[in-house]
Amino acid sequence: MYKIKEYTFKRAKKLGVEVKPSKRKFKKIDVFKNGEKIASVGDTRYNDYPTFIIEKGKQFADKRRRLYKIRHNKTRGKIGSPSYWADQLLW
Repeated sequence: MYKIKEYTFKRAKKLGVEVKPSKRKFKKIDVFKNGEKIASVGDTRYNDYPTFIIEKGKQFADKRRRLYKIRHNKTRGKIGSPSYWADQLLW
């Protein structure tokens, strides 16, 4: 099971949402707004920005973040989509 990092909790608070460990297979977190689940995001089989910082350092994490944002550029800008929440909370 994925352990939610402090980075994600801080980002969620800024965005006015709550995050909890996901109950869906292969998903990292569930995102809630006003007690209602709005998305399940992140794949447990892949790392994210805060995990990369811990495991490989900030310089490596920054490179991975840049590549993630390029790779998901088409969908991460649609506010409210799972891709948007993954971008905002995990990257």
